[in-house]
Amino acid sequence: MRNLKHSVLLVVFLAAFLAACGKEEEEGVEKVMEPEMLSTTFLQGDYEKVYSQMSKAFRNEVSLNQLQKLGDDFNQGVTEYILQSELPLDGGKRYVWTDETGTKGITAVFDEKEIIQGLQIMPLETHQKEDNQYTKTVFNFPFHDQWYVFWGGTNSLVNYHYEYENQRYAYDYVKMKNGSTYEGDPTMNESYHAFGEDYLAPADGTVVKVENDVKDNEPVGDMNTEQPLGNHVILDHGNKEFSYLAHFKSQSITVEEGDKVKQGDPLGLVGNSGNSSEPHIHFHVADSAKPKTSESMNITFDREDPIIQGDFVE
Repeated sequence: MRNLKHSVLLVVFLAAFLAACGKEEEEGVEKVMEPEMLSTTFLQGDYEKVYSQMSKAFRNEVSLNQLQKLGDDFNQGVTEYILQSELPLDGGKRYVWTDETGTKGITAVFDEKEIIQGLQIMPLETHQKEDNQYTKTVFNFPFHDQWYVFWGGTNSLVNYHYEYENQRYAYDYVKMKNGSTYEGDPTMNESYHAFGEDYLAPADGTVVKVENDVKDNEPVGDMNTEQPLGNHVILDHGNKEFSYLAHFKSQSITVEEGDKVKQGDPLGLVGNSGNSSEPHIHFHVADSAKPKTSESMNITFDREDPIIQGDFVE
């Protein structure tokens, strides 16, 4: 878990959440509100209602008095919290809200019984000028069929990349079926719906960089932080716009440096190489082909609606 600067409250018991889902009854914990109503209830100052739906593990770490004091301070100047995303999470859901300015955020993790297993409230850093600067190139998605946006958007709660200038506007896509990204043994790449799927060129361009020899990681194991992009392709689209497509399956890339590609052309297969915990597609656009020093830019897609964590896109 990353350290979050200036966090007002950070208590996200994912381990406790995973252990508790469907396995233990929470004595003295009752459901008094729908998960979607947490932000409204919190803003109205009804902290007792929120607290009564928290898990025992959560209450052991945070008192009602602490929650009230933090909430009163955090809610100052806020007129509304807007739901940004709902993310399935091992039988439960993770919800994200931001205030109307985008400078305050709330994340809540509910288990399958809709008990609160984690709550995070924190100020958010914004980059409004950069957020409103889009690529001249119009991009399509680098895949066939329907995929799920696991990370994407313009704040760090829905898109962890947002904290890093070189990949601020990146997207991570997975294939989701029946609320899960895999079926069968989660320690096998072949169990994941994304693994081995076609990886496509998102726009016309020239291949300027290819890496094809990085070994795929085993899911639920160690990630390759020494080679974060893993097997990857970088395309030059002109206008100082370079797309980064990462985490290909080892030895699956079929293009070479110098090749011209058209939007929709196959580049290789989706894998789990590099800094990747499970098979998925990583896609971002930057102003150079130098991963560490480039600056990411917001992507113009061939659709009007903004794309954010929790969306299905095709």
